[in-house]
Amino acid sequence: MKRLLLLAFTIIAGYTLQAQELRCNIQITTQNLPGSNKQIFQTLQNSINEFMNGRAWTNYKFSNNERIECSLMLNIQSYSGDQCKGTMTLQVRRPVFNSSFNTVLLNYIDNDIDFTYLEYESLDFSETAHLSNLTSVLAYYAYIILGLDFDSFGLKTGTEFFQKAEKIVNNAQNAKERGWRAGESTSRRNRYWLVHNILDEEYAPVREFIYNYHRLGLDLMYDKPVEGRMAIAESFVLLQDLHKSRPDPFMHFFQVVLDAKSDEFVNIFKESLDDEKRRVTAVLNQIDPTHADKYRTILSGSK
Repeated sequence: MKRLLLLAFTIIAGYTLQAQELRCNIQITTQNLPGSNKQIFQTLQNSINEFMNGRAWTNYKFSNNERIECSLMLNIQSYSGDQCKGTMTLQVRRPVFNSSFNTVLLNYIDNDIDFTYLEYESLDFSETAHLSNLTSVLAYYAYIILGLDFDSFGLKTGTEFFQKAEKIVNNAQNAKERGWRAGESTSRRNRYWLVHNILDEEYAPVREFIYNYHRLGLDLMYDKPVEGRMAIAESFVLLQDLHKSRPDPFMHFFQVVLDAKSDEFVNIFKESLDDEKRRVTAVLNQIDPTHADKYRTILSGSK
């Protein structure tokens, strides 16, 4: 709801207001690196913190308590000269209406982190050119975060941000670093395929599921737990129908959503009626066999 109100306010007002949208906790780990002089990585952490949290990514006005909660952990596994390689773990959280609970929107690992960095250099970014692999990766995920958050409050309202992420991918097609091109991943699991799936109309039911699950289901559960749980169960039909019509082993975004939500599915439905438990477990096992052992615990939960 808040994202729709932001959009409506901006249109009615006839002008745009800017404020920082992200509250991203940045952490850099270097356990695998030899040596004790790692001050450069503290400097880098501070610079990334300012890059992610200190700029306005949209034209919408966010109050301080509306900033999107997320965390970014950069694990530097090798460092030579000015070249850093490693992995990045990103988690995005969203508040649930009328509760103190935060639901996970994304829990994602990028294994293709490769960039050059000199201590104290500025982190420059352009929407029209690939200036730096580090800033392109960070900006890409900033827009993915925004897109997912907006989608959870309004049906497909995150499109403009996903399109910005796609533009960053297009700008990086000639970059030497991995993660930006379709043919680099035989399993179709990289930055290119993530945003490609998100914007592909064939997989639109996944984005509709995100809205229905959060806005029509989870946000209702504090006041109306039974109705909210029923709406969530009904939202699984979107994923089930997509899985039946296109049992594509390369639906990266489809699986990313299930990976983020599997624990939550169990917690929601282990308290439901036995008939609902059986129906939900059957659907989840069909669309997400990776977590079948986890879903079996729904049936053993107590009402």
